[in-house]
Amino acid sequence: MKTNLFALIILFWVNSSALFGQKILINMDLKQTDHLKAYGVAYWILEQGVNVEWLLNYRGGSFMTDNYPEIMQVLRMRGVSFEEVSAAKVTQIYAEIEAANMDVVLLEKAPKIVVYTPPNKQVWDDAVTMALNYAEVPYEKVWDEEVLRGDLENYDWLHLHHEDFTGQYGKFYASYSNAAWYKEQVAMNEAMAAKLGFAKVTLLKLAVAEKIKSFAQAGGFVFAMCSATDSFDIALAAEGVDIAAAIYDGDPAQNNATASLDYRKALAFENFRLVENPLIYEYSDIDVPSTHNPRPRDPRSDFFDLFVFSAKYDPVPTMLTQNHVSVIKGFMGQTTAFKKDLIKRSVTIMAEKNGSDEVKYIHGNIGKGTFTFYAGHDPEDYQHLVNDPPTQLALHKNSPGYRLILNNILFPAAKKKKRKT
Repeated sequence: MKTNLFALIILFWVNSSALFGQKILINMDLKQTDHLKAYGVAYWILEQGVNVEWLLNYRGGSFMTDNYPEIMQVLRMRGVSFEEVSAAKVTQIYAEIEAANMDVVLLEKAPKIVVYTPPNKQVWDDAVTMALNYAEVPYEKVWDEEVLRGDLENYDWLHLHHEDFTGQYGKFYASYSNAAWYKEQVAMNEAMAAKLGFAKVTLLKLAVAEKIKSFAQAGGFVFAMCSATDSFDIALAAEGVDIAAAIYDGDPAQNNATASLDYRKALAFENFRLVENPLIYEYSDIDVPSTHNPRPRDPRSDFFDLFVFSAKYDPVPTMLTQNHVSVIKGFMGQTTAFKKDLIKRSVTIMAEKNGSDEVKYIHGNIGKGTFTFYAGHDPEDYQHLVNDPPTQLALHKNSPGYRLILNNILFPAAKKKKRKT
């Protein structure tokens, strides 16, 4: 199907004058039957060499593309709702977009996607990997060895699995040091550090974090969730500072390590303080509420609000916040939310819990590339625990929380439409 589409396009263009000027509108409002698979279809269309228009703020951030029967066949097969729109209706849609806080972004090329994930099966699931699998978006995997040899240069978009880049194994020691999975994780990482010539896992993870930072600076798109967000920045700020206790790396941590941090090296956070007790399940005060001392929370009243941006003049955060609702139910994680006053001023806040110091979703630029951090573990599992079964996304095909993840995979494909002066 993929290899023959170009020929089919030429055939239909020449012989199907009735379709001339018509479009397919993949609606992303409340009437959409499967929002998550709609992203996968948009990605598939790009793979065929056909452009997709992302209609920002129009019916929940709908997609529109040229009308080819093969595209409609895929939409039907995957259970994604759509509408055939006439040339006159297309003109009306463009006029409506021009007159309101909406815009058209052209998606031109399917980005090459890679996930930084360990080779062994983890005792927790990764929401991004599940979203990619459900949406039928292809991706590849890398781990420390591939990152350090430069393989990231082959990709456009990188997701960071729930990794602890500080080399402290998630600070799970107090609760899980005798668990078989924890011992396996330690042994695997120590073996990899030795193989790649690092004296300690902490030094290996720092080198990986710096390589990922360089990938973004060179034009890559980095997306992280849960503990891969704050631990990444902490590792970068702690370069040259031993913040890991002997139970993690064999030698004692530096006294008052917080005082030696260089916040300029971090991407998103500054002025944070480390939790230096190695037996406390928390890295720093970036995370709110603190993982080891959470505030009383009720999933029935825990929500966060998406910010509204100008589609015409601030298209990037507009793309990243496209949704069919503006209020999204909260969810916890090892890093549940980010403390607002520790976020650098250069970073764009895209979602926060109203009336609190909890920020859920942020975006920033670094060099030629970008980073996006999304706090929490699984948007459809309020308090996902070790060894809990994976979420079945077929039961959550219209999940607003998962839509934020999938907005990010199409972001690198976007070319901002030039505006008339």
